[in-house]
Amino acid sequence: MICSAMEKAEVLVEALPYIKDFYGKRVVVKYGGAAMKDCDLKQKVMQDIVLMKYVGMHPIVVHGGGPEITGMLGRLNIKTEFVDGLRVTDQATMEVVEMVLGGKVNKEIVSGLNASGGKAIGISGKDGELIKARPVDPSGRLGFVGEVEAINPQIIETLIDNGYIPVIAPIGIDPEQNSYNINADMVAAAIAVAMRADKLVLLTDVPGLLADTNDADSLISVLKVSQVPSYTQAGIIAGGMIPKVKCCAEAVTGGVSRTHIVDGRVAHSILLEIFTDEGIGTMVVNE
Repeated sequence: MICSAMEKAEVLVEALPYIKDFYGKRVVVKYGGAAMKDCDLKQKVMQDIVLMKYVGMHPIVVHGGGPEITGMLGRLNIKTEFVDGLRVTDQATMEVVEMVLGGKVNKEIVSGLNASGGKAIGISGKDGELIKARPVDPSGRLGFVGEVEAINPQIIETLIDNGYIPVIAPIGIDPEQNSYNINADMVAAAIAVAMRADKLVLLTDVPGLLADTNDADSLISVLKVSQVPSYTQAGIIAGGMIPKVKCCAEAVTGGVSRTHIVDGRVAHSILLEIFTDEGIGTMVVNE
């Protein structure tokens, strides 16, 4: 028992300099993948985020919800079509996207954070015109699939100033009051830049960027923005990792100190990345 207590004390001592360094800092967490589906992992993510708040950090959560949208569309007999990995979003699909992301998924995360001892409030990018959007494809082929045009951080600042954890659904709005479905990674990056966040953490379903996708031990721990073009050309950055690395690169070049691609399938992966010497996943830096 004494040995166990000593180990716990050593963990706390190791975390101390990181707690000191990140006190008062903003950290944007993009929450998605397996960590949203597995009940045990979900609870641990909620605990991680609430702990961050209690040690003086200001976590900001941006979430996805693609599988939940697909499931609801199926139950409503609405066909799902993808073009170049993007969901074609007509008016009927957009209504479902908004209902699932801004309603069901958002409020489940809020409830989980509150149940873990936090104070969370859920909003979408339409609230306070937080996310001003424009269509990804002006021709209209993709419908209401959007990209971030501008971030108005005032509502997030208000929530943080009053002790709340903001939980944000990636839905944007244009000047004509049309809603847009936006990639959650890109929203997280844009918010991290607008909020002058110290860190952006993307929870994924992979260990990070691998030099060889067939070798889990080939993890690239640190990726410099200057290396991205050559790694992409070599096929090391490929598939679903392309948009994740892109948003990390945009965040650090926009002023975010560090960005991290972290395996959300690992319990307490956020704490391991932020509060331990080793960390996990891939860190993208502008050096």
